[in-house]
Amino acid sequence: MKIKLLTIGKTDNKQLIKLIDEYQNRLKHYIKFELEIIPDIKNVKNLSEIQQKEKEGELILSKLQNTDELILLDDKGKHYTSIEFSTYLQKKMNSGIKQLVLVIGGPYGFSDAVYSKSQGKISLSKMTFSHQMIRLFIVEQLYRGFTILKNEPYHHE
Repeated sequence: MKIKLLTIGKTDNKQLIKLIDEYQNRLKHYIKFELEIIPDIKNVKNLSEIQQKEKEGELILSKLQNTDELILLDDKGKHYTSIEFSTYLQKKMNSGIKQLVLVIGGPYGFSDAVYSKSQGKISLSKMTFSHQMIRLFIVEQLYRGFTILKNEPYHHE
């Protein structure tokens, strides 16, 4: 299985980029992983929230293959502990899917088309974080999940 993380807009914060890169490099020891950044939409000032979500949704859906399993990182999604998340990852690997696509949407969330195409939603917290921070958190949690599956000493209960 391969995991792809799709995000809207680039991160300008150099410290965040450095940390995301660090966990991406660690993650490569466990699974094929790709972070794909969809460029920000131009002229968003002229678009309503719904129009912006729809345009972002079209771009997200254009990045998917028919065999991909689409999971949205959404504040209304299911909450997992790190150990539960590692079990979730193991089940996904055992299911035989080729690619698990995790998506961090834009500032207003996802379009109805993206919600209808998705096979699930995961929430990383009941709190709200910037989209840039969520990138770091999910890459770190993926790494943590794989170290749990391998009984490596990164995670402590």
